Amino acid sequence: MTDAAASHRTTAHSTYRTGLVFGGLSYALWGALPLYFLLLAPSGAFEIVAWRVLFSLVFCALIITVTRTWTVLGRALRQRRLVWTMGLAGVFIFINWQTYVIAATTGHVVEAALGYFINPIVTVLLGVFVLRENLRRLQWVAIVVSCVAVVVLAVGYGSLPWISLILAFSFGLYGLIKKRVGPSVDAVTGLTLETAWLAPVAVVQLVVVSGLSGITFGTVSPWHTASLLAAGIITAVPLLLFAAAARRLPLTVLGLIQFVAPVLQFLVGVVILNEAMPFERWVGFGLVWVALIILMVDMVASGRSPRRSIREVA
Repeated sequence: MTDAAASHRTTAHSTYRTGLVFGGLSYALWGALPLYFLLLAPSGAFEIVAWRVLFSLVFCALIITVTRTWTVLGRALRQRRLVWTMGLAGVFIFINWQTYVIAATTGHVVEAALGYFINPIVTVLLGVFVLRENLRRLQWVAIVVSCVAVVVLAVGYGSLPWISLILAFSFGLYGLIKKRVGPSVDAVTGLTLETAWLAPVAVVQLVVVSGLSGITFGTVSPWHTASLLAAGIITAVPLLLFAAAARRLPLTVLGLIQFVAPVLQFLVGVVILNEAMPFERWVGFGLVWVALIILMVDMVASGRSPRRSIREVA
C-alpha cells in the first residue's frame, strides 16, 4: 500500500468515526429531550413551543452573524419557491414539536417514542404514495407487520395511538420536503426560514397563553428562565450535528443509528417516568421492532456501497 493510499484510508476512517460521534450525539440529545421539557415546569406545552420557535430563530441569527453567512440566507430568500417550501416544512415541524412537547409534559413519552419507531415505516409509505417508488417484498412484509402492531396498540390504548401517528407522519412529511429541497439549503438556513415563518404563530400563541394562564418566562427562577432561553440551542445543535454526520456517514449507517433517539425516549418513559406498559403494549412494540429489523435487513441487503452513499449525502 502506498503512502498516499494509506493516508487516504486513514482520513476516511477518521471521517467515519467523526460522523459516528456527531450522529450519536445528535440522536442522544433528541432522546433526552423529554427530561429537558419536564425541567421546564410549570411552563405549559404551548408556551414552551412558542419560546422554542422564537429562541431558535434568535440562535440561528447569531450563528449566521458569527459565520458571516447572511449572503447565503439572502440568496435563499430570493428563491420564492424555496421560501414557500420551507414555510410548508415549518408547518409540519411545528405540528411535530407541539405534539411531542404535549406528550412529554403529560405522561406520554412512551407513545412519543413509538412515533419515532414507526417513522421509518411511514417514510417507506410516503415513498410509495408520493414518490411512486416500488417496494421490495421485505418492505411490504415490514409494513404489514407494523399495521398489525398499530391494531394491537390500539386495543392496548383503547384507541388509536394518535400521538405516535401524528409524530410519525408529521416528521415523515417534514423529511420528505427536506429531501425534495436537497442540498439547495443548509441546516442553519433551513431552520432560519422555518422558524421565521413560525415566529408570528409563536407570538400569537404566547398572547393566548398570557390571557389564559399567564406567561411563566422570567417569573419562576433564574434557572427556569435560563432553561427556556436555552430552547434555541437545544433545538439547533442536534440538527447541526445531524447535518455534519450526514455528510460523513453512509446512509445505511445513518439509518441504523437513528434508533438511538426513540430507544432513549422509551427508556426515559419506562424506567425514569414509570409509564405503564401493559402486555398489549409490549406485544405492539415488539411487532414494531420486528418490522424495523426486517426493514434494516432489507436496507443492508440491498443498500448502496458506503462510498456511493457518502458522495450522495455530501
